[in-house]
Amino acid sequence: MDELTVGHWVFLCLGAAIMGLSKGGVPGAGNLTVALYALVLEDALGPVGVALSVGLLLPVLISADMASTLIYRRHVEWVHLRRLLPFFAVGVILGWWLFDFFQGPAKASTLKGLIGCILLGMTALRFLSLLPFRGGRAKELSLPAYLGPPFGLLGGVATMLANAAGPIAQFYLLSMKLPKYAFIGTSAWLFLIVNISKVPLMWELGILDLEVLGVCVWLFIPAVLGAAVAPLLVRPIRQDIFEYLIWFFIVLAGLRMIF
Repeated sequence: MDELTVGHWVFLCLGAAIMGLSKGGVPGAGNLTVALYALVLEDALGPVGVALSVGLLLPVLISADMASTLIYRRHVEWVHLRRLLPFFAVGVILGWWLFDFFQGPAKASTLKGLIGCILLGMTALRFLSLLPFRGGRAKELSLPAYLGPPFGLLGGVATMLANAAGPIAQFYLLSMKLPKYAFIGTSAWLFLIVNISKVPLMWELGILDLEVLGVCVWLFIPAVLGAAVAPLLVRPIRQDIFEYLIWFFIVLAGLRMIF
């Protein structure tokens, strides 16, 4: 990681803080960090850096998840965790198996395109729920509970390949009509458990090691600070405007990865 410049470090710290904000309840921000880390590591290390960005981001995610679970520890709907976690686990194993296929510089560009497609796909999924239906009004999305298994499976694959399962879980939990704080707390516990389970798999893949952890140590602070500050922003700021801006930048980053 000696190739990282001051500019790279600035963007990595910014991305960690944004991820902390996302975990702390500011919607839509997390995928911006996924794209930012992939682009920064690609610039620093070449095509192979895209795969390494997934491993670099994992400890940052865990630190932000831990802060968020402490903040929202009283706001958890365990029934949804029991419904999603088993299928997330299956999806993580499947994603681990697929990730092995993308190892090596020759296939790293394919992985970058796949990450971009996941980001754009999740963005489209988010906005499909806001499309106006008959009568000219946006209809509140409501999904049956039995869709937990396919959502969990897809989320597990997405989080293992690109740390990009946030919109999938959010899409499902929003459809369950959870109160705001219950939504944030349930999501935080879900991803804390899932992300910790990914550590040995990513270590086996070689994208998480002691050198990567040495870089992550400096990223814990902005991630935790972002998660701690987020609740102060959730109340007064109009989250819909902020969310639209974040998704706009996600689209730009996803297109950049693909093309």
